Amino acid sequence: QVQVVESGGGLVQPGGSLRLSCTASGIIFSNHAMHWYRQAPGKERELVAVITPAGSTNYVDTVKGRFTISRDNAKNTVYLQMSSLKPEDTAVYYCNAYDLHSARYYWGQGTQVTVSS
Repeated sequence: QVQVVESGGGLVQPGGSLRLSCTASGIIFSNHAMHWYRQAPGKERELVAVITPAGSTNYVDTVKGRFTISRDNAKNTVYLQMSSLKPEDTAVYYCNAYDLHSARYYWGQGTQVTVSS
């Protein structure tokens, strides 16, 4: 059974930092590109960052220079280090594991990030 579990969300002041974690089980982690998405109230879910099995990364323009995605294949875990947070970063953040071989994908349940003073 595949499980994708996010953690690390919370309330942080503008300018602060948070690190999100996402651990996947039941999959061959090294076959998967890992994504972080977010969805703010009343808005569509958007792709924030992606990391390939080889470690190549890409980011949406609004988080470039502030967020860093990384992965530890030995721990089946992907991270999203978020710095210089802004109120507009407030959203539920979701982890997505995409199997590059089968094209199957798996979602986590999401973790709430709130940036507010």
